[in-house]
Amino acid sequence: MRRAIDSHYRCGYPRQVLKSRGMFIRKSIYSVAIVALLLATATAAFADVYAYRDRNGVMTFTNVPTHGGFRRVLRDPKRPIASAAFKPSYDALIRTASDRYNIDADLIRAVIKTESDFDATARSRKGAMGLMQLMPDTARFHNVSDAYNPEENVEGGVRHLRMLLDRYRGDLELSLAAYNAGSGAVEKHRGIPPFSETREYVRRVLHVYSSYRGEALQISSPVRQ
Repeated sequence: MRRAIDSHYRCGYPRQVLKSRGMFIRKSIYSVAIVALLLATATAAFADVYAYRDRNGVMTFTNVPTHGGFRRVLRDPKRPIASAAFKPSYDALIRTASDRYNIDADLIRAVIKTESDFDATARSRKGAMGLMQLMPDTARFHNVSDAYNPEENVEGGVRHLRMLLDRYRGDLELSLAAYNAGSGAVEKHRGIPPFSETREYVRRVLHVYSSYRGEALQISSPVRQ
C-alpha cells in the first residue's frame, strides 16, 4: 500500500519546520550580503569600516567615524596591525617632537605604548584617537586636523604633555594623571584623582618608561595620594 503523506508535511518536514528553515536561510543570506558588501567596500577604498546602530536599530557604516559610538567591524587588509613592541617607523617623529618640546623620547614612547600600543588607528570608547589618544577637544586645541595622522598626533600629544609638565612644574606623576583624567580632576582633588583607571595609568606609564630607559625608577611603592 502506498504511504499517504499528510498535506501538513512537505518532503517529510512539517510546514512549520520548513517555514523556520526558510526564515533562517533568508537571514543567513542577508548577513552574508552585508559582509560581502562591507568586504567589497573595504577592499575598494582601502580603509577600515566602522558600524553604528542607533536607538531605532538603523545601522550606519562608514570609514570616517564621527563619534565614539562607532565600532570597527573590518580592518584595512593593507594596514599593518600594531605589534606589542615599539615601532621604529615612528622613531623619527618621536625624536623630532622630543627635541622641539624638550621631553625625553623614552617618556613619549611610554605614553604612546600605554595609550595605543603604537596603533595609529586606535580609537577608544570615549572617542580618544590615534597614537597618543587625543580627545577631540584636545586635538582642536592643539590644531590637530587629523588625529589619525601619526605626525600630527604625536606633535599635538607631545605639545599637550609639555603644557602639563609646565603647569605642574615638572611633576611627572601629576602631569600623567592630568593627561589621563584632565587638569580639572587633578586640581579638584589636589593631586592624582582617586580613580583606579588614572592611578593604574600613571603606574603603567612609569613602568614602561623605566623599562625603556633601562633604569630602576622607584615605582614599586604606591602612587602618592
